[in-house]
Amino acid sequence: MIGSNHDEQRGGAMLASVSNALVTLHKEQFGRGPTRARTYFAGADTLVCVLEQALLPAERVMVQKGDQQRVRESRGALQAATKDQFVAAIEAIVAREVVAFASAVDPDEGVVWEIYNFQPDGGRPDG
Repeated sequence: MIGSNHDEQRGGAMLASVSNALVTLHKEQFGRGPTRARTYFAGADTLVCVLEQALLPAERVMVQKGDQQRVRESRGALQAATKDQFVAAIEAIVAREVVAFASAVDPDEGVVWEIYNFQPDGGRPDG
């Protein structure tokens, strides 16, 4: 099944492009990028990128001092302020409209998740 192998390769390249774009955005927007990024589809309309060792040096100090909640709050504010850039980059790569975007962080592990929900293919409601 040469066609399905080609589709898998093309899909893998797209997911790698998403990972690379998000690493680049983190570097541009926050001054430091994660050391590892992996992107997956979670169903037909949800995309999740896992970014490891993504905390800024100051955030790591706050974690050492037990201030994980402040890291969550500041990271949330930064992500909200840069939402348009994060959404536009992924829409350009995936060629689908993002209808919802969220970011989450686990300060203790230094992991960030970027989560996107797309308009269902063909504009049909998911059932």
